[in-house]
Amino acid sequence: MRLSFHGADRDVTGSCHLVECAGRRFLIDCGLYQGSQELNEENAGGFGFDPAGIDFVLLTHAHLDHCGRLALLAKRGFRGEIITTMATHELARLVMLDAAHLLEEARSNSHRPPHGADDKRAEPLFTLADTLRSLESFKPSAAYGEPIDLAEGIRATFVDAGHILGSASILLELTEAGRSLRLLFSGDLGNAGDRLLLPPAPPPRADVVVIETTYGDRLHKPMDASIDEFYSSISETLGRGGNVIIPTFALERAQELLLVLNQGIEKSRLMPSMQVFLDSPMAISATEIFARHLECLQPEAAGLFRSKRDPLALPGLHFIRERVESVALNNVRGGAIIMAGSGMATGGRVRHHLKHNVSREECSVIFVGFAAKGTLARQIIDGQSPVHILGEDFPVRARIHTLNGFSAHADQAGLLKWHEHTGAARTFLTHGEQNAMQALASRLAKTQVEMPTLNQRFDL
Repeated sequence: MRLSFHGADRDVTGSCHLVECAGRRFLIDCGLYQGSQELNEENAGGFGFDPAGIDFVLLTHAHLDHCGRLALLAKRGFRGEIITTMATHELARLVMLDAAHLLEEARSNSHRPPHGADDKRAEPLFTLADTLRSLESFKPSAAYGEPIDLAEGIRATFVDAGHILGSASILLELTEAGRSLRLLFSGDLGNAGDRLLLPPAPPPRADVVVIETTYGDRLHKPMDASIDEFYSSISETLGRGGNVIIPTFALERAQELLLVLNQGIEKSRLMPSMQVFLDSPMAISATEIFARHLECLQPEAAGLFRSKRDPLALPGLHFIRERVESVALNNVRGGAIIMAGSGMATGGRVRHHLKHNVSREECSVIFVGFAAKGTLARQIIDGQSPVHILGEDFPVRARIHTLNGFSAHADQAGLLKWHEHTGAARTFLTHGEQNAMQALASRLAKTQVEMPTLNQRFDL
């Protein structure tokens, strides 16, 4: 049995793990590298293995840094099945088609050569056709807690990770040459304080664990305190006549914020007359998917959906799908809450809203999720001014709020509690910045800790 790490190196998010057992080779996730804005070459590079030799892929969840290179995998020869939960299948379809569209749009908008000259513009990493081919490989047959026999000597069980809708940790029960091993991948673990999704399920016991470390070096502020600050920041900003800009992840974060905003209105913490714009076609589509997967939701939210009282529908909510409607929001000078992707402000419509509001003292920018090094969101959070947005420099005069209580990732305490439940004798730390990995490693005294580098291989 062998485990190899082919996702991003430290300080850059991205997940792709290769497992070899009983003559089979398969992946846990296959994500795009995210973090630094100079990753095109790394994403286009080799996988570190032959895609045509991969038998199947187990997908933990639908975020781009976990599913974003599946289309490239198919483009380079992969023809196996992609196994995941039904909710992840639906969300991954949104995410992957959107990524393909953006890549093709970027190429079509690049400088065109003179008439008659060779078109040497770079080909997109993958195309819509590549993405559709990979989506045909999806087999959404995984249900939480129900083992799946994938091949002789290989059994997988998906366990609710509480990170986004449909997300999972994956237990592998492996047998080779008469030896058995329980190998557990955390995927991305959710924050137990989430108001919309169920918390991560207690993990099964395992011999070896691969665990994410996004917040391995810190504790989150309690959710109630974060919500209080969220309400106060909004009320103060709207009272000053400014806009509130919220860079928002389309999957889970946007929906949780809609729930919290709705609760704020119901509890008279926020004015029902305020205008809320969800400027993200992907987030809008994802919001519609939530109503179809009540098995992932907290009982209160699921009950409201069942009684036809949508907990995500609030007064003054506007869904912005068309680009012309998004551009029109640039004329709104105050009184608006604008939620738009991407959450790290590396792309998407939020960059235009930041361009028009980040230099205005009466406005606020509220960050409610992780921002990797090298991203525009991280630059603003770290106090950089001016910041470079869409080819121009803008001084940061808006008030900046960072509310990590809303994070969809477990904090250090959550990671340690989850890990302790596994009883693992050997632990691999992944998916985090160097400081976060080292901080978590220092707290793991009862296990052998490894911090793998890109393409490193281990015998199990």
